[in-house]
Amino acid sequence: MFIDEAEITTQGGDGGAGKVAFFINRKGPCGGNGGKGGDLYFITSSNVTDLKKFTKIILFKAENGQPGGSNKRIGRKGKDLYLQVPINSTIIDNKTKKEITLTDKLSSILICRGGYGGLGNDSFKTSTNRTPRNATPGQKGQEKKISLILRLIANFGLIGLPNAGKSSLLNELTNANVKIANYPFTTLEPNLGVINGKIIADIPGLIEGASHGKGLGIKFLKHIEKVSLLLHCISVESEDIEKDYSTVTEEIAKYNKNILLKKTIILLTKIDLVSKEIINKKIEILKKYNKIVLPISIYDLKSLEQLKKITI
Repeated sequence: MFIDEAEITTQGGDGGAGKVAFFINRKGPCGGNGGKGGDLYFITSSNVTDLKKFTKIILFKAENGQPGGSNKRIGRKGKDLYLQVPINSTIIDNKTKKEITLTDKLSSILICRGGYGGLGNDSFKTSTNRTPRNATPGQKGQEKKISLILRLIANFGLIGLPNAGKSSLLNELTNANVKIANYPFTTLEPNLGVINGKIIADIPGLIEGASHGKGLGIKFLKHIEKVSLLLHCISVESEDIEKDYSTVTEEIAKYNKNILLKKTIILLTKIDLVSKEIINKKIEILKKYNKIVLPISIYDLKSLEQLKKITI
């Protein structure tokens, strides 16, 4: 199952405690300082494709620093922890709401610093107190509640109502082998394919009320926020294609109206199922909303080739 969101707790390592100790054969303190706790980083990895591992473990903490030792030995520093995430992952601090997206150019970020080590009693000796018997504990590492969001890197996004033919089209264009069937919500997660060296994402179907939690599609709209071209699929079988068009665009606008500013082509799908007269009539209706309406069928090679040229 593809996981694109997660909430976790991150912590830097705690600093090691300072040591109270004295030299055996001579007077004077020799307790060493504790080691610093490890820092916690997020780092991108091309080998990681989703956020699944962050649902199995929800607390991640860097290694604690080691306590100080006798003879002024400083405790070992805790190991830093590097959490690997996919490229284009957004990291959000739930308290400050500050967010940052890791890309191939910004590939790592420090999230939680480790705590400093405590002071051993050697650090407290003075001219008037030559045998101090006190030391300090190490500082706690930083702790943050983090939300992770993965936005897929796609050039084109297939959008539309359930059963509008998006998955079938993706299969035909890219050999993606996506599960398809003649009922809504076959697509339960975004599917990706490659066409002309560019990535196309099939977003699960939107329905009316999706922005209020109905259906599945609204949770996947994050994946088309950065695409360069939207392919809006509308089935020629629809009895009210204007409503189909407005249902999808209105739900997208409620999520992020800027998505609708992207270049869009309407794909009138499944044209093999109706007459040429019906096709032309529905094209004219849709041209009120978009000048570019491409009638298409997975059984019409000419229309598929025309679409492929658009995506070059």
